[in-house]
Amino acid sequence: MVLLVATPALMLPNVSSDATQIVVLIAMFAAALTLFEYATDYPGLVEFRDAPPFNRIRFVGLYFTVFLLSILVRGQAVESTATHFVEAVGSLIGQAIDVPYSPVRLIVLMLPDTASVQDIDTLRTASGMAYLISLVSLAVFMIQLRLTNWPRTGKKFNFWVNLPMFDPTTGGDVVERLERDSRFNVALGFMLPFLTPAIVKLASGYFGSISVVNDMTMIWTITAWAFLPASLFMRGIAMQKVAEMIKEQRARHVALHGDDESLQPA
Repeated sequence: MVLLVATPALMLPNVSSDATQIVVLIAMFAAALTLFEYATDYPGLVEFRDAPPFNRIRFVGLYFTVFLLSILVRGQAVESTATHFVEAVGSLIGQAIDVPYSPVRLIVLMLPDTASVQDIDTLRTASGMAYLISLVSLAVFMIQLRLTNWPRTGKKFNFWVNLPMFDPTTGGDVVERLERDSRFNVALGFMLPFLTPAIVKLASGYFGSISVVNDMTMIWTITAWAFLPASLFMRGIAMQKVAEMIKEQRARHVALHGDDESLQPA
């Protein structure tokens, strides 16, 4: 987590001392939160903490997004083979999906009318690269589900630890609630790339237009724009898998005992 937060500040040239101090503070907080979450046996704030590789895939996707966007931005001041490669791939993907009403087109439209051609190209390339990484992360997660029959990967699935904010004892049948939340997360993940630029564009009238002059702001904005929808997709798919697991447990219980008693997972 420290490396994730600090990567843009470490790679970008001309980072101010104030920005460095803020990055160090955020990195320490993120590291402490992660340590406390994974060092205890009790539920906290992190979902699916004890059901790898859900969080590992999300973290790797998030880190590669930040890392590659940092390389892309660094290439504007310090050119290298890596920066040219990342720029070429991001530009190719960005131009390929930069069609009317696409997420990349909407993210480019967030820029003010006075934005330069270089600013537009930079934002389009960064958006294409981030979108590609989010799709790859989602594909890896789907493949992992097929290969390992997640979340049953050899040990007992603890519902309380892995879904600490979800109370299975209230609000009706737990399977119906899980499936409803799953559909909501998938729908929100699908709409978020389209809604975020519109919200930012609306807010720009009150707080000012987005600017790519601040490289770190651009990196984290594009990262959040691409990572959050993919994360919601994964969460929705994961909750559907948990609902299916509970259904199978109930079916086995009915086959063994002959009653339709609603069971709660351990």
